[in-house]
Amino acid sequence: MEYHWYDFIGNIGVALILLTYLALQLDKIDAKGLAYSLINGIGALCILISLAYAFNMSAFIIEAAWLLISIFGVILTMRRRNI
Repeated sequence: MEYHWYDFIGNIGVALILLTYLALQLDKIDAKGLAYSLINGIGALCILISLAYAFNMSAFIIEAAWLLISIFGVILTMRRRNI
């Protein structure tokens, strides 16, 4: 098995999503805060980049949905802050 740069980017995405979820469970981050949605969105985007080179339909669907939901969360947070 070869390990490519896009695998590394995908692994960064996985780590971001998992660490953000862990931080949420440990009450270190607010689920309604901007950081939560931004980090999740960046993580999903990193995984989508890796999927552009090693495509998997199921993974693409979940990550695309994760990214869209994260963008929605960022928009809601900005509206709450009147930005």
